[in-house]
Amino acid sequence: MATLRRKFGEDYQVVNTNRGTTFSAPAKRKRQRFVEKNGRCNVQHGNLGGETSRYISDLFTTLVDLKWRWNLLIFILTYTVAWLVMASMWWVIAFIRGDLSHGGHDASYTPCVANVYNFPSAFLFFIETEATIGYGYRYITEKCPEGIILFLFQSLLGSIVDAFLIGCMFIKMSQPKKRAETLMFSQDAVISQRDGKLCLMFRVGNLRNSHMVSAQIRCKLIKSRQTPEGEFLPLDQCELDVGFGTGADQLFLVSPLTICHEINTKSPFFDLSQRSLMNEQFEIVVILEGIVETTGMTCQARTSYTEDEVLWGHRFLPVMSLEEGFFRVDYSQFHNTFEVPTPPYSVKEQEEKSSLTSPNALPVAPTPSSPLLGNGARGGRRERLLSADYADHVEDQASRLPSKLQRMSSTKDENFWRGLKTGTALPGGKASSTGDLPLSIQRLRSSSIPVARQGQLEEQVQLLSLDGNAEEAEHRPPAAISTIAAPTSVQIPFVGSRPEDNLPPKLRRMNADR
Repeated sequence: MATLRRKFGEDYQVVNTNRGTTFSAPAKRKRQRFVEKNGRCNVQHGNLGGETSRYISDLFTTLVDLKWRWNLLIFILTYTVAWLVMASMWWVIAFIRGDLSHGGHDASYTPCVANVYNFPSAFLFFIETEATIGYGYRYITEKCPEGIILFLFQSLLGSIVDAFLIGCMFIKMSQPKKRAETLMFSQDAVISQRDGKLCLMFRVGNLRNSHMVSAQIRCKLIKSRQTPEGEFLPLDQCELDVGFGTGADQLFLVSPLTICHEINTKSPFFDLSQRSLMNEQFEIVVILEGIVETTGMTCQARTSYTEDEVLWGHRFLPVMSLEEGFFRVDYSQFHNTFEVPTPPYSVKEQEEKSSLTSPNALPVAPTPSSPLLGNGARGGRRERLLSADYADHVEDQASRLPSKLQRMSSTKDENFWRGLKTGTALPGGKASSTGDLPLSIQRLRSSSIPVARQGQLEEQVQLLSLDGNAEEAEHRPPAAISTIAAPTSVQIPFVGSRPEDNLPPKLRRMNADR
């Protein structure tokens, strides 16, 4: 189909599915499944030896697990044999007592069982007694104690046989396996993107109006592998996360749901791509468990998906539509899918590609504002921090000055930094040592600007706050001292916004005239 129409109430949306497939899967020979599509486990137990006696010890479960044809055969044979044996015992009693020789039973003779002349009459007497029909024509007399004992034994044996066989048939008919017949799984699983993440998805549905209470779904990946120690593990089982941590595995199954497994670093499909899917051999076993609302019994439905039944770049068709007063589920579209644009690469390849195309940016340390510097004119002074790029710009500007002015400016800058280290003076005329300053000094390996201009700084100074108020500084705690790498910016405070503002007034006038 070129277009697909989705109906939600009165709105229709056209979905274009024309897309060239990147890879085409070659024809593969159908291999043996571990779990069939109907949920039957394809495993047979052989060479049990003497362990077969364990089945006899649990006879009731053995009978329940048998197929229906064997259950019916055992049911019929058990009752038939029991009736024949008990009828034969009544006939033997009549034969021993001589009741059979007195054909019509005269009025002076009292038999053990009245009106029993042969085996058919003994068989009918047993059936009337066992089924409590009681026609009244054949009955036991008080002159036959052995008949009374046999009658008690017949009643006990009949109750046991009825309880065993009828109970077995009742459990067989009410097994929740038949409830699993009305739980549907999609024929195929799909891999496509959902919320920007690559996901493995399949669909489940409930055909009955009765709900599955506490429905929970689990997924197992069946795949053979070899350990680093060389041990081969055939059919190794691995859990697939379908929302165990978020509670998404607990289902409210009143309408078809799409179960999603996010493919991430913890998923066994982390390195699975569209091309590698063709060469993989695995099986995904899906187990849906819940309590049948009508009977209260636990029901389990199973299915599986092989690598041939996983469609890359597909999505399920919507089956829900809004009608007047209710929602309608169209199960004719339950198994249908359509193609969507999906990258053919694995999540691992996508992460490696994204890490190469967009490398992580270097972190920049934020410069906190200092309340000691005040507002207004002090705010501009607080923000005047010189970075390494700006130092090169200052060097270019200083190179335009005359040689005499350059030497004087360099000498003044060196004196300024020397005074800052020794604590002789600060701009503003207030003397203080570096320990008394409210500064956060990372580390200073170079004590002059010329070394910073050569680009050889390994660790640079960042002055985070400056203030001329020494009294206010005494009440502030000293800031932490840390070390940053060489690429970080060098920030140096200046009294003015330009280097020429640090010159004496006379030199500034000479520079202005020039």
